[in-house]
Amino acid sequence: MFNYLISLLIIGWDFLAERTYSAPQKWMKGKGRVTLQFGCCYNYATDKNGNPPGIIQDEMVDPMPDLFKVIIRRLVRWHVMPPTCVPDSCIVNIYEEGDCIPPHIDSHDFVRPFCTVSFLSACNIVFGSRLKIVGPGDFDGPIAIPLPVGSVLVLNGNGADVAKHCVPSVPTKRISITFRKMDKAKLPIGFVPEPGLQGIQPLPYELDKTRLNSPKSEPYMKRWPLGKEGKKEGRRPAENDSQSEPYYSGQSRQPAAYQWRIKENIDRADG
Repeated sequence: MFNYLISLLIIGWDFLAERTYSAPQKWMKGKGRVTLQFGCCYNYATDKNGNPPGIIQDEMVDPMPDLFKVIIRRLVRWHVMPPTCVPDSCIVNIYEEGDCIPPHIDSHDFVRPFCTVSFLSACNIVFGSRLKIVGPGDFDGPIAIPLPVGSVLVLNGNGADVAKHCVPSVPTKRISITFRKMDKAKLPIGFVPEPGLQGIQPLPYELDKTRLNSPKSEPYMKRWPLGKEGKKEGRRPAENDSQSEPYYSGQSRQPAAYQWRIKENIDRADG
């Protein structure tokens, strides 16, 4: 993901639609982060043409990149996002040290839930119905949630509609991607749904019992006696290897069929 975005920086932005890429001037701390928009053009404030905040339906941006569609399919198949709310737009925020996102509630031009994926470095996101602006890029609120690298934060209900959220000045470079589904009434003129994002369904929770009970899995289905507290009892070699003593472990080796099933699910999710 990071290499993909870096390649855009190296090649340049000339091949992108005009409103896909935005890099406002940094006139003070926490202002002017670089953004990329795919799927729709969203206006954070009234622009020079008089367009109000929200999706600008007569402005075009680039379609969703293939790599982002892979992420979306995984989010749905792995039960992170519901199949009724498959994202069809996203915004990439590229932070430099000191950049921030001020307190806000995401526009209802986008349906709920939506989610944010974090890359490069960790930071906090602050929630509260009344967030205090302490200084440039410095905000105070009742709840701060850490966003580790690779994490996905899903916003829904009061967390998306009542509480405001913000990202205080980040200590180092960071990239986040917020995936959202547009309200049908707000779709851009001429918008065509992505074929690769249609009909995605979550993977089943239950394992295929037929495969688990197949003859191939039997050699790996060794039964271990239960020791105290219901934990599996094994044998730990002594230092001289001549004797051993019982020990208890909550871990057990998974049968080969189980491992095969997990690999199959991951391979399917990559498709």
